[in-house]
Amino acid sequence: MEAIADGLTKLGNPEREQLKQLFENFLLRMVEEEASDIDLGGQGSLGQIWLRIYNNKRPVFDLEAYSLDQINILNLNILTPQQQKFLFDKRNLDFSYAVSYKSESARFRGDMYFDLDHLALNMRRINNSILPFKNLGFHPHVAKALSLKHEKQGLILVTGITGSGKSATLDSIIDANNNTVDAHIVIISSPVECVHISNRCIIRHREVGRDVMSFKDGAIQALRQDPDIIMIGEMRDSDTIMTALEITDSGHKVFSTLHTGSAVESIDRIVGEMPTSEQERVRIRLADVLKVVISQKLVPTIDGRRILAKEILIVNSSVKAAIKNDNAGEIYQMISENGKEGMNTMEQDLRRLVVEKRISLEEAIDHANNKNRMRELLEYAD
Repeated sequence: MEAIADGLTKLGNPEREQLKQLFENFLLRMVEEEASDIDLGGQGSLGQIWLRIYNNKRPVFDLEAYSLDQINILNLNILTPQQQKFLFDKRNLDFSYAVSYKSESARFRGDMYFDLDHLALNMRRINNSILPFKNLGFHPHVAKALSLKHEKQGLILVTGITGSGKSATLDSIIDANNNTVDAHIVIISSPVECVHISNRCIIRHREVGRDVMSFKDGAIQALRQDPDIIMIGEMRDSDTIMTALEITDSGHKVFSTLHTGSAVESIDRIVGEMPTSEQERVRIRLADVLKVVISQKLVPTIDGRRILAKEILIVNSSVKAAIKNDNAGEIYQMISENGKEGMNTMEQDLRRLVVEKRISLEEAIDHANNKNRMRELLEYAD
């Protein structure tokens, strides 16, 4: 690590600026090729620049190959001193980056890490456009629960695997609040992907590793910043989860994400992250503050695109009692029977997409959480 840092400090400003321009040229090539990702550095890259184009990741042989030491310095050069320190301390850094492209800003999400003691980097292109809230297709009851205008406090979770569109959904929800209510929103992300322009809300963006050291620190600090809405990019550990629950309990509206596939799994994950001695207390607190869980997947469509399928849980009195009494297994049935309130299981939403001829039967079964239940529902799909 010291050798990498020493190699960078030996360079003058003109040389560092040339390296930065070289790196940004790689990103511009990525944009022009319509690639979703670029990879460089580390033993595994074999000195080549790799692009993922139409889901296939391949080396770009018409670009020059570089030594491990050259890429180490190239990668480190794009980071601020604070980001460099975070990287060397944690051995990993999530960050955002932007370049000018055709008079606009092309934004990227970066993940820098070590591959056999050498710096490796993945950069993913971020879609700058925000999906209109109405396009998410939420039931009116759900839309009200997501709006500060109608619900002043509570915890809302958006869950799903990596690449399921959680950030896009949250950005759409934040944008809707920004356009409809006068408030203060604090966004804590790793990294900040979408930069919202303050409209009716003043919006603060705090990136972990650059503006704040952790999600937990950012959330605690946000309480002293007069917020109405706090968005915690991810509840990664028990400390962050407890902080989110405490902040919500103090009267704020909190949005966050989990890497879970269903509402029931999300509840179990939160409780399971805690020591056994704390789990009952956490269940009670969670039942009191949780308002909505949106679990989503992006499913391939018949015409080759992808469409959002989502499971919706609204925490009513019955759901609240089930959480408090450690009967989370009953919640799936509650979701399936409360469509009029705006709830639906993942299987019910997948069935809807099949009936609308948006996705195939095979994709519905493949993306279902409960495949047996999915097959039962499809027997009645026209």
